[in-house]
Amino acid sequence: MNSRKFPRKKNFSAMKMLGVQLSTARRMAGYTQRSLGDAVMLDEETIASIEQGRRALKPDLAELLDELLGTKGMLAAGVSKLPEIDQFPMWAELYVQHEREAIALSWYDALVVPGLLQTEAYARALLGGRVPPYDADELETKIAARVGRREILHRKVPPTLSFVVWEPALCMPTGGRETHLDQLRFLREYSELPGLSFQILPLNRTSHAGNAGPFILLETPDHQHLAYTESQRGSQWVSDPDEVSILARKYAMLRTQAFTIEDSRSLLDHLLGEQ
Repeated sequence: MNSRKFPRKKNFSAMKMLGVQLSTARRMAGYTQRSLGDAVMLDEETIASIEQGRRALKPDLAELLDELLGTKGMLAAGVSKLPEIDQFPMWAELYVQHEREAIALSWYDALVVPGLLQTEAYARALLGGRVPPYDADELETKIAARVGRREILHRKVPPTLSFVVWEPALCMPTGGRETHLDQLRFLREYSELPGLSFQILPLNRTSHAGNAGPFILLETPDHQHLAYTESQRGSQWVSDPDEVSILARKYAMLRTQAFTIEDSRSLLDHLLGEQ
């Protein structure tokens, strides 16, 4: 989402790797996703979600599948070794896939405008300031990809979107005066979109629930709740329900600590009027 370095070596999360193992075992045993779902009294979409790493394989189901597919405890052993927080060295492809399909996104950012709400010039300023720098072709590709993600805001049935942004992110003149102004205008315009909530967390709060850094909460079409967090040197895809719950509670608190939607629009108007 932001212009921070992520490792480029391709890798799968533990959940996705386990899903690949299930898919392979299913096909070797002669099952389709539908027939396997019927055998364990689940729908086809649930089996597909597990195989794609979008839904966790539960221990009792893993044991049942081991018996049915003849995998001799392989799946149950894999479940027992799953980390609570899955590391995604190559996070981008999977995250963007989930983002594209999400029915709800809740996004807290502290130092920059959230990626889905960035103008092209603002994104260029952020990505162009990377250390070490991208080469020219890679920079253009990344800018186009970031701007292209905004298409989900204009889906026929867009996701429910909530953004909380710390005020300093809106005051820093990233990219220069005109880029900054255009970004503020863009935020003001998009704050009026149906189903989109934009709130500003004021600078003068003496404490708030987001001081550990930015994060995103996401709900998939099959109602799986996931989260994503990041730092300068890495990212974490969070699938454990307890960990997701903690971040969801933080986000709920942030919404109460931020300005209302209406007051946030007024602050954007004020920031634009000061320029």
